[in-house]
Amino acid sequence: MRRLLWLGVGLAVGALVVRAITKKAQTFTPQGLAASARSSAAGIAGSVRDFVDDVREGMAEREAEIHAAFTDGLTLDEDLNPEGRQHR
Repeated sequence: MRRLLWLGVGLAVGALVVRAITKKAQTFTPQGLAASARSSAAGIAGSVRDFVDDVREGMAEREAEIHAAFTDGLTLDEDLNPEGRQHR
């Protein structure tokens, strides 16, 4: 009876190992490599898209600040106007 139990455990472990090895080997086939490349490219494209959106948002905020300062006749940067004088 004990031998039958250990035989069952061995078969179960063997099946799991074979399944894991088959799954890992699938990633090295042409189809598996193509799927990996597709998912990597999609991830990179999403990251670039997020970066571009953040840059555009920052540009819009800075443009609004510049426009408001121009309308009020003020300068934004201390480097350009250290005394804080207004330009008219």
